Amino acid sequence: MTQTRWWWVRHAPVTETNGRVYGSTDPNCDTDNPPAYQALDVILPDEAHWVTSHLRRTKQTAAAIAAAGGRVIDPAEEEGLGEQDFGDWHGLTHDEVFALPTASRFWLAPATHRAPNGESFADLCVRTTRVIHRLTDEWAGRDIIAVAHGGTIRAALALALDLDPETGLRFATDNISLTRIDHFTGDDGHAENWRVVYMNRQPHMPPEDTNQSV
Repeated sequence: MTQTRWWWVRHAPVTETNGRVYGSTDPNCDTDNPPAYQALDVILPDEAHWVTSHLRRTKQTAAAIAAAGGRVIDPAEEEGLGEQDFGDWHGLTHDEVFALPTASRFWLAPATHRAPNGESFADLCVRTTRVIHRLTDEWAGRDIIAVAHGGTIRAALALALDLDPETGLRFATDNISLTRIDHFTGDDGHAENWRVVYMNRQPHMPPEDTNQSV
């Protein structure tokens, strides 16, 4: 059986937008938290394929992790792992979006609703899933460290747990949290399965014990 391990890290906090919706726009993030990045470096595997989205906040976060551990990395850029495009909602406050008739309890809108000139979370799930399947095939049996976005990680969890997009919106994905999802392929090369090892793990949490018996 082949095990491919995905290590998902959500990017560092974005503060320069003053709490406004930034989605697929490209603000900087704040990586001034050395202990958190040192803790992430300890958790993440040494030998891995690194990927980020095309947005600078994921690249800045990956660079902060690498600097904390003295790593030399050259992450591949995957635009398909970018955050949801909220179109005309970019720049609005969350209260302004939640006041719209299309507001959702867990996210800015129901999973199938597209913001004007934007995309839906369901659209994001489709493009994210394509990238995950491709990279899982290309790097089978390896570790993949993906520094991405809240929406992207929710989509990965929905894929792993075979959930519809609307249910996938219910996951919490905090900044610089770590989500571990493993993919298994049977010896025949066809039987596939996913396992969520943990999600939304904060860097300071103690190491997991995956060998516990119940």
